[in-house]
Amino acid sequence: MLKPARHARCTTLNAVERRKFRHKRTSVIVSQEGFFNNYGSLAAIARRPLRHYPLPIMTSLEASGSRMGGVRFLGRRRSYARLLARGAVLLMVSLGLYRFWLMTDVRRFLWASTEIDGETLEYAGTPFELLLGFLVAIAVLVPIYAGFFIAALDLGVVGELTGLAAFLGLAVLGQYAIYRARRYRLTRTIFRGLRFTQDGSAWIYAIRAASWWLLTALTLGLAYPFQLASLERYKMRHTYYGTLPGRFAGAGWKLFLRGVPMWLLLVAPLALSVAAFIEAVDWTALSNAVAQGGDDVMARIEGGNPALGEVIVFAMLMVGLSVLLAVLLYPVFQAMVLRWWTAGLRFGEIEAASSLRIRHVYGAYMRFLWWGLLFTVVLGVLAIPLLIAIGALAGKLPDSGAGDIAASLVGLGGYVIAALGYSTIYRATVQLSLWQLGAEALHLIGVERLDRVEARGEASSPLGEGLADALNVGGY
Repeated sequence: MLKPARHARCTTLNAVERRKFRHKRTSVIVSQEGFFNNYGSLAAIARRPLRHYPLPIMTSLEASGSRMGGVRFLGRRRSYARLLARGAVLLMVSLGLYRFWLMTDVRRFLWASTEIDGETLEYAGTPFELLLGFLVAIAVLVPIYAGFFIAALDLGVVGELTGLAAFLGLAVLGQYAIYRARRYRLTRTIFRGLRFTQDGSAWIYAIRAASWWLLTALTLGLAYPFQLASLERYKMRHTYYGTLPGRFAGAGWKLFLRGVPMWLLLVAPLALSVAAFIEAVDWTALSNAVAQGGDDVMARIEGGNPALGEVIVFAMLMVGLSVLLAVLLYPVFQAMVLRWWTAGLRFGEIEAASSLRIRHVYGAYMRFLWWGLLFTVVLGVLAIPLLIAIGALAGKLPDSGAGDIAASLVGLGGYVIAALGYSTIYRATVQLSLWQLGAEALHLIGVERLDRVEARGEASSPLGEGLADALNVGGY
């Protein structure tokens, strides 16, 4: 029998040892994935000071009989930026072929850096699966594109309708690819040794999504919240973590009420410009001027509508104001949608809540603007001596065309470098920040249910991911 005092001391020591063990377990879990060999010291990532996190980290709590689990992001921004920078260089050297390996590395980094209730995610996909899926998708798309091209050669009604049919067909096919790509990513996501799965019909989802997009366009965006809610309900209804079924509890009308003030701010300047145009234009004089034709149509239109020039200037100012408001309010809308979507996620009895702040999303975009501006200055400074050298070469060889060829090559190379540079900066700032913010603002209620989940499902075909990549509708 132990004495009471000694027993209390042993309990304290065991608690300390348990905390040390939990701290080391993160390093062990991620290093087992092979991630550690490529991206630096995982122990350093696990020991990252708490002050680096933009949002408070939730620890396990007892609330209303259900345990609340927090989510942490353990990755270092600098390591992720190095990964993307190296990938951009290899993309340029390999003419884009390296993107399958880069996409796999990015997912491994993000998955392994996301800790849920003390356990990290694991990404089990391979770049060869993505490459194979892309090649199969290209083999499927080439005959489709060829059929549209041959049909477009017809000068009759068929040729005129080919463009519309191609647009509608590719729109539905793109939504099909999005659903199949989501299935691939879920079945390659493993947590606590169990994989996520997704069933359901990709074609049904594609038709629903295309119909919702048409309705959203007809309503000038007012149906978008209901579109998101409907599509998320379908996706989550067919999503499982092991034997634990998913569902989506977000209501479209709640997002609508939050977003309609911003919609009114964006539409109001456009409505004012349209109203001013209708009020100022003499429609009888305009129709007469157009009916007469001739080279002086514009002069007759301006003569019959003396206020037309002022209305056009006013409309341009209103359109500019609407665009400016859209740029300024987009982070607000993005934060609002992300918080609404996160709070609607459910897996069985597990509920989610989000504490995402709008100012943190603005911070992500401000970081992108700063690094983008710095990259632009550096690119401009490096381009000046190169342009001077090309000008000197063109002066020495005026008839050979070498200067024009060199200028074209430099222009093409500059475009590729600029595109890859801005894309890398955006992914290293905005996309990484949104992933981190969304994860760290997420709080799960009832995580003890995870201990009773059993395995279910198997890995799906990578064709959906390849088709999404070929149609340029892919994502993480």
